[in-house]
Amino acid sequence: MYPDLISIGFLQIKTYGACMALGFLAAWQVLSWLCRRTGRSSDLLTGLVTWMMVCGVVGARAAYVIEHWQKEFAGHPELIIRVDQGGLMFYGGLILAIGVFLSWCRVKRERMLPLADMLTTVIPLGHAFGRIGCFFYGCCYGRVSQAGLAVSFPRGSPAWYEQLNAKMIDASARASLPVLPTQLFEAAAVATLFASLVWVYCRFWKSRPGFTTGIYLVGYGIIRFGMEVLRGDPRAAIGPFSIGQAVSLALLLAGVAFVAASKKKGGEST
Repeated sequence: MYPDLISIGFLQIKTYGACMALGFLAAWQVLSWLCRRTGRSSDLLTGLVTWMMVCGVVGARAAYVIEHWQKEFAGHPELIIRVDQGGLMFYGGLILAIGVFLSWCRVKRERMLPLADMLTTVIPLGHAFGRIGCFFYGCCYGRVSQAGLAVSFPRGSPAWYEQLNAKMIDASARASLPVLPTQLFEAAAVATLFASLVWVYCRFWKSRPGFTTGIYLVGYGIIRFGMEVLRGDPRAAIGPFSIGQAVSLALLLAGVAFVAASKKKGGEST
């Protein structure tokens, strides 16, 4: 856990915020390369990507605040704006970013599927950096485990506080019980998904619009559903599933529909 990247007097840069910035820059570089490869002007996407990023952060923060309102924000509403300290729910950001994307395509009269394929190719890269930031901050941790890969977060970390409240440790404990580093597991998984999507996009972007988007939705739906099983932080539930698992199943089904539709349409675009 290393929440502060730089802390010199008034200059404070949080590691989580730095990872988010690096993730955006890395994703933008790959997006620019894909634009050059497919003959699309990256300048035209600058406004769209900026708005998607901003609204994505707002949506991710809003979803996290809603789920953790009683435990973290009811008594300290001023912490809502401290995005640099972590606390984002990816699905909330994804939903709001999709809304921005659909609105932008409608206003600009852009074909949605080819552009969606390009954007979903790079989303996992930025997501991987974000999960590394989660690890440095200590949020989104896994369940208690004695596995060799398990890690203990220091006193004052989210895992430490949660275990203290659950009476799993006492106030004198200098670190949490060992937990699975699900942040790093997910970072590795989405980085692998990103590499796979680059190959898929470069091969099918012209012949099967929507196919890459479908692969992303299926791939991330499977990844996130599995990660939810390993998570140890508090999770809101919808019936037998956590919110994350319920949304994962919806994404999985949507992804299958995209893949099936792309196969049916062949070289047509929408």
